[in-house]
Amino acid sequence: MIQFPSAKINLGLQLVEKRPDGFHNLVSCFYPVGWADALEILPSSDGGATFTLSGLPVPGDPTANLCWKAYELLRRNFELPPIQMHLHKAIPMGAGLGGGSADAAFTLKILNQQFGLDLGEEALENYARQLGSDCAFFIRNRPVLAVEKGDVFEPMELDLTGWHLLLVYPNLAISTAEAYAAVSPRFPKKSLKTLLAQEVSSWKDEVVNDFEQSLFPKYPVLADLKTQLYEMGAVYASMSGSGSTMYGLFQTPPAQPLPFPQEYSVWQGVL
Repeated sequence: MIQFPSAKINLGLQLVEKRPDGFHNLVSCFYPVGWADALEILPSSDGGATFTLSGLPVPGDPTANLCWKAYELLRRNFELPPIQMHLHKAIPMGAGLGGGSADAAFTLKILNQQFGLDLGEEALENYARQLGSDCAFFIRNRPVLAVEKGDVFEPMELDLTGWHLLLVYPNLAISTAEAYAAVSPRFPKKSLKTLLAQEVSSWKDEVVNDFEQSLFPKYPVLADLKTQLYEMGAVYASMSGSGSTMYGLFQTPPAQPLPFPQEYSVWQGVL
């Protein structure tokens, strides 16, 4: 069985306060987008469990990958057979797009479907939360307002159908630990849900990603990309998650050819 774990963007990200457990409470809208990996899981043909990779290089031991951890997590409660799992990586890592979290969540969904585990969405979300803060989002994979650690969701009536999205990853990986190291949490003056209910044209001056304040001075290329996206005609531009992907929302497709260096990873499509 093969599926295509897709990325998400953050429409606004407010870092509200640091928690006693060391994490941060945040408020952000997670919105699914079409940039996707490919994940195939089959019963093992020779009785041995294997996990292979292709596409973008993934550092580290494959058995430490979230996909394999998802398989091992379900094996604690279910008699899963040995499998052959293959992940083709297309979503950049350290990009603020949730690619690894999506891969883990889709692993849970494929295993549930392929081996008849009969787990509902809520149960799958509970497993996903054990793998990472935003993994649970990718179980239902629809727009939500994420709160607390980013693993508690509220319904979000937001429809960007028809908007053109341009994602630009400047080949710069930013670890979550690095991104959080310099942030200054604060309670926002306006709720993100209220701000996102306004016209997209108003978001430029009000819907912010709090990571930009600390990361833009350290990585000027990110601020330059945001300016460039607005110069190209974006109605709204922002960094996604803790970086370093920058994105722009356009009412019409941006002019071609796109003016980015060849080493950048770029995705564009219609929401």
